[in-house]
Amino acid sequence: MKEKDSLSELMGELPMELQLRMKMSMAIAARIEQLMVAAGYTKKQFAEELGRRPSEVTKWLSGQHNFTVATLAKLAAFFDQPIIKVVSDDGQLQEG
Repeated sequence: MKEKDSLSELMGELPMELQLRMKMSMAIAARIEQLMVAAGYTKKQFAEELGRRPSEVTKWLSGQHNFTVATLAKLAAFFDQPIIKVVSDDGQLQEG
């Protein structure tokens, strides 16, 4: 329990922008890993299918990669599944 308290305290000391970036990065990484595993790919196979290095996929899955919209769109097209969902000002859901 102390570790969780310490982590919560540490996160609370970070600027809100950084906290949100970390949460979003981890959510994107988890989504990619979920889709990769569901499709039956190992990291190496997934990297080969995308023409990327396995080390790059490892970075993606660590939550430390700063994804471009182009890469997110490529991944969404590859899996035929959305990676992220964005709500516009009019409440319309956009998936990509």
